Amino acid sequence: MSTPAHSPDHRGVPAPPGGHALRRDPETHRDPPPSPGPPPPLPVVEEISAGGLVVDTFEGLFRAAVIARRNRGGRLEWCLPKGHLEGEETPEEAAVREIAEETGITGSVQKPLGIIDYWFTGEDRRVHKVVHHFLLRATGGRLTVEGDPDGEAEDVAWIPFDELPDRLSYPNERRLAAVAHDVLRGRRTNAHFRGTVTRTVVRTSRPAPDDPRNPTDHP
Repeated sequence: MSTPAHSPDHRGVPAPPGGHALRRDPETHRDPPPSPGPPPPLPVVEEISAGGLVVDTFEGLFRAAVIARRNRGGRLEWCLPKGHLEGEETPEEAAVREIAEETGITGSVQKPLGIIDYWFTGEDRRVHKVVHHFLLRATGGRLTVEGDPDGEAEDVAWIPFDELPDRLSYPNERRLAAVAHDVLRGRRTNAHFRGTVTRTVVRTSRPAPDDPRNPTDHP
């Protein structure tokens, strides 16, 4: 009579075919490490910037000074001049300074146009950015990007208001330009635009691929 392929093992370890009991080597067997928990939440930082449209007239038409800068994908885009508040500046003061630095044109604030706010995530923080926009009347200066301390503005131009929808890259800024144009023509005296960008923008140390979405509404 043949011996059964599986003989009982009184230690509770089943025997494979051949009758040799399975054994665990306590020196080589290790339980898998526990799964890591979720990463801690990133700290939230509030940032405030200001800028807008500085306007003059040429041959009876309103025009605004706008700048060209590179987006995260390296594409040149036309946008409104703007930048961070410095020290104890008010948004109005920062708008005048930033516009003068990035366009070369000095101006005086006529009225607030609106606010754009958005979120983006960096490597070590989440940032809620709020950008105040104003309508300014040009009082002097000449077009130049040489005064931009960050060197981000690559070009600047006077653009007639009728051409701004085709020139400005960001939908919210095109809406701000439309509000400003209505104010200048006396069609709206209490206009105030509010734009919220709900999409989260992720910033990393490496450039991101070009993205057709509307990024600032912008970072």
